[in-house]
Amino acid sequence: MIIGIGIDIIELSRIKKAIDRWGDDFLKHIFLKEEIAYAKKNKNPIQHYAVRFAAKEAVYKALKDTTDISWKNIKILNDKNGKPYCLINKKNFKHKVLISLSHTHNYAVANAIVTK
Repeated sequence: MIIGIGIDIIELSRIKKAIDRWGDDFLKHIFLKEEIAYAKKNKNPIQHYAVRFAAKEAVYKALKDTTDISWKNIKILNDKNGKPYCLINKKNFKHKVLISLSHTHNYAVANAIVTK
């Protein structure tokens, strides 16, 4: 059963401006250490930060009115085959979160579906 659906799109330039302005403080406020490490090992880390930011926003939208979560409760990672997945670090959270991510040179987009 679907509980919620969320989608978000962001311009990569917005994430770059935030990182340029606030640096590691911004990264540490939004992302977990595993997410930062993943982005940094790629050729264009901004794309990977932006798509994870969009994914977290999409998850928020999908969970609207169902739980109180913060940026750090949402972890966006990739499995060994490169497929993205989402983990919610929140006590008693029992739903499954499915995500799809994509990015271009200028934009990042993410979709989240929360099921029971």
